[in-house]
Amino acid sequence: DSARFFMMFTSPPEQTLEWSNSGVEGSARFLRRLWTFGYELAQAAAPAPPAGAMTLPPALAGARREIHAQLSQANYDMRRHQFNTVASAGMKILNALEAAQKSGAEPSLLRTVVHEGFSILLRLLAPIMPHVTHKLWLELDYGGDILDAPWPEHDPQALIQDEVELVVQVNGKK
Repeated sequence: DSARFFMMFTSPPEQTLEWSNSGVEGSARFLRRLWTFGYELAQAAAPAPPAGAMTLPPALAGARREIHAQLSQANYDMRRHQFNTVASAGMKILNALEAAQKSGAEPSLLRTVVHEGFSILLRLLAPIMPHVTHKLWLELDYGGDILDAPWPEHDPQALIQDEVELVVQVNGKK
């Protein structure tokens, strides 16, 4: 799966790929991170209910926004057969999930956001890494076969930001 991920991540399918051992090693590191994250998640607790309209602290709301923004872009790229950017979106989603884990947020809210996000990540990566994602899907008891799961769609509500910080410069001064 790491060689397949490397090939998908490195270039669009219509372009020539220059093989790189360091690139395969980087893909293998990503797979280890994915596997470790999923394994630790499976050991932590049973899956939580989906994150609906609950009020999330800023760190978790930001992580959920990043997950759904990446999913929205990945779905667009998937329709355009830009699989390298879909793989990249998967890496960014894992980064957001790892950051959420370190946020110190209330455990039940954290578990809800992380389980939703990891479910999205596994379904997004399933066409690229079927063996790893299938095993993690079963270990996390998301239900049935990952191939039978509905394709993830972004939640427009998750993309809404209550606050935006803008830096304005006038005559060279902030």
